[in-house]
Amino acid sequence: MFLGLGAQRLVALFFLGWALLSFPLLALWDHDVLVLGLPLFPLALFGVWLLLIVAVAWVVERSPESLPESPHH
Repeated sequence: MFLGLGAQRLVALFFLGWALLSFPLLALWDHDVLVLGLPLFPLALFGVWLLLIVAVAWVVERSPESLPESPHH
């Protein structure tokens, strides 16, 4: 169904993001704590979101399907 390792990694990242942004794991960060003057919950939420975006960009840029075809001699 999903051809290529890049597509499989994107599906895995989707499920990882779904798990990390679901209630049980997000509840771990819901405390009245300040980190550098910022509340911990939104900081963790945007941190996880940023890491997921970076991971998806890395997988897409690194996947062999996105590389240009080289002419065969």
